[in-house]
Amino acid sequence: MPISKCSDKVLAPETILKQRKTAHKTAVEKAAAAAAAKKQRSQKRQVIFKRAEQYVKEYRQLERAEVRLRRQAKQAGSFYVPAQPKLAFVVRTKGINKIPPKPRKVLQLLRLLQINNGVFIRLTYATTQMLQIITPYAAWGTPNLKTVKELIYKRGYAKVNKQRLPISDNRIIEESLGKYGIICIEDLVHEIYTVGPNFKIANNFLWPFKLSNPNGGWAKRKVRHFIEGGDVGNRETKINALIRRMN
Repeated sequence: MPISKCSDKVLAPETILKQRKTAHKTAVEKAAAAAAAKKQRSQKRQVIFKRAEQYVKEYRQLERAEVRLRRQAKQAGSFYVPAQPKLAFVVRTKGINKIPPKPRKVLQLLRLLQINNGVFIRLTYATTQMLQIITPYAAWGTPNLKTVKELIYKRGYAKVNKQRLPISDNRIIEESLGKYGIICIEDLVHEIYTVGPNFKIANNFLWPFKLSNPNGGWAKRKVRHFIEGGDVGNRETKINALIRRMN
């Protein structure tokens, strides 16, 4: 008998055709979503760069205004008195033993639960009174822009769903603070340093800083006030040197 030739075309099962169609549709949707996300990230980067440039310009204007006012006061034969600081950084210098209930409660309210913990606070009459209560157990002062940046960039951790997460991506900041106009780490630094309208929310977003013991150690009698040769109490702008030794 003559051998019949098999057909060259073999029809694929319907299930395989459906799987191919679904896979192709998923791949197209995934590629479109990836392209849209890439475009969105590019636009967001441009916004972040513009904001960073604007902040740098603002910081320079503040510095120049300060220098100009000092020169004008000197030329007039008078003294320039700078404005009262609005921001302070507080570092706990004592452990948990032998602390009276009232200072212990204030330390708890300020989120200073461990030795060498540090937080930013807004200076008001109420917070100044609280700082007076914890004077023997903490050191504080006015941080400059460089100190604020170094703390947030190097030691900054976010509080997300009561968890301590490193700030490794701007998305972490945007997901929590995006509705307040804070979408990147430069926005966060600006809000903290200038004590903006959303300072409380931005500050609560930051986990208390866990600093190291200062290089070179504490003073021999660190329980004394700073002006008496110790380490505790208000040290104004000299807090920056302490933070650099602890950061």
